[in-house]
Amino acid sequence: MGREEQIVGERKRKLEELREKGINPYPSKFDRENFSAEIKGKFSKLKSNERNKTKVSVAGRLITKRDIGKLIFATVQDGQGKIQIILQKDETEKKDFELFKKYIDSGDFVGAKGIVMKTRTGEVSVLVKNLEILSKSLLPLPEKYHGLKDEEERYRKRYLDILINPEVREIFLKKAKFWNVVREFLLDNEFLEVETPILETSAGGASATPFATHHNALDIDVFLRISMGELWQKKLMIAGYEKTFEIGRQFRNEGIDMEHLQDYTQMEFYWAYADYNDGMKLVEEMYKKIAEKVFGTLKFKIHGYNVDFGKKWGKYDYEKTIKKYTNVDIYSADVKAIKKKLDSLKVKYDGVDKWKLIDSLWKYCRRKITGPGFLINQPVEISPLAKRNKKDLKKVEQFQVIIGGTELGNGYSELNDPLDQEQRFIEQSKLKEKGDADAQEHDKGFVEALKQGMPPTCGFGFSERLFSYLMGKPIRECVMFPLVRLEEVEKKKDGRHNN
Repeated sequence: MGREEQIVGERKRKLEELREKGINPYPSKFDRENFSAEIKGKFSKLKSNERNKTKVSVAGRLITKRDIGKLIFATVQDGQGKIQIILQKDETEKKDFELFKKYIDSGDFVGAKGIVMKTRTGEVSVLVKNLEILSKSLLPLPEKYHGLKDEEERYRKRYLDILINPEVREIFLKKAKFWNVVREFLLDNEFLEVETPILETSAGGASATPFATHHNALDIDVFLRISMGELWQKKLMIAGYEKTFEIGRQFRNEGIDMEHLQDYTQMEFYWAYADYNDGMKLVEEMYKKIAEKVFGTLKFKIHGYNVDFGKKWGKYDYEKTIKKYTNVDIYSADVKAIKKKLDSLKVKYDGVDKWKLIDSLWKYCRRKITGPGFLINQPVEISPLAKRNKKDLKKVEQFQVIIGGTELGNGYSELNDPLDQEQRFIEQSKLKEKGDADAQEHDKGFVEALKQGMPPTCGFGFSERLFSYLMGKPIRECVMFPLVRLEEVEKKKDGRHNN
């Protein structure tokens, strides 16, 4: 029998004994009135060995336990941090002292009532008068420095990862604040929050591979959305709303790497009577607000880049930037020349479509830009939903946020010419027929809506990649419960599965 099996067996025995004694190891409620951080702050000025008669009530998970006979020291963790509790013979109710001594283990949830004191070593603690067991744990907690080292196991047992690693816990407190700041900023700027369908009959609004499924009740094939309701929000512009936004989950059946996942949170806003210049001004203001309120700074050192949100934001011309770093003229170069350049730069690429190859060149150049700033003047071929630039019809009024060598937001003056949009959808359909899985569908319903007339509109979106990048973490690390293989599949893959 292994050590863990022995521990589990011992805890099960304790569980049964508690029940035999008429003690419920899983009660429904405990009247907690105080949190660890509150107590530590309020009573920080107590002198060593001083007691305060104020009664407090705390609850949480027992992390450590040290029994030295007539005294028991333990640490309880709640939603605000940790606090020491002390049980002392003749101070703690006798039955509660014995209960704790005999039946309580690290990992159990307990509730304690008592008074506040400061130990001779200066630690604010709760001297326990009464104690209750609130939940008996059967499995031992992993050791902080030895358990959960495997990345997949950490993600599979994320609840333990968060429990034993304060830095992981902090990520998700900041992430919640991040999305709250975004929402507050948009609401303060009079945008209306909306909800659009997650299941769609046509995966539109972006160039990406969708997840497909079947809707049994309607007997139709549907897709999980690949954009945050882009075409739906534009229909709301047609309907007469002038400022909308949505924050929600979207899904792309593509690869996993440091910056990409298959399902993630995205924000998109749409703003009638505004263009991409207006969008750039608003987005710069929003990003600065995020930096200040969530991270407390405008300066970041991320992945080798020193980025200052407070400096003047630059503008990078798509054609000129590629020319600068690769000496390729994107409009005159042919496929053979572009491939040759990509090969010489050791850049991986897929397919033979000229504009996909050009975009691979751009991504090489992007890594050389610190930012913050905006990429502008993209070719119309790579942006089928953006309005053409009136000064150069080969280009579109698009802007992408470039920070630390990566794209962290995308927007444009939305295309509202229904005939131009229809033609671009037709061209995209031809690419899809040739095997381009990322090409967009010809959404006839959207074109029909567009023919009703849509006002000039600026649209913009970013994903939680922005948060993970500013945290300096891979995006998967910043997802509470990232998708992982089933444990049995993982074992088979690693050759650890015995048939």
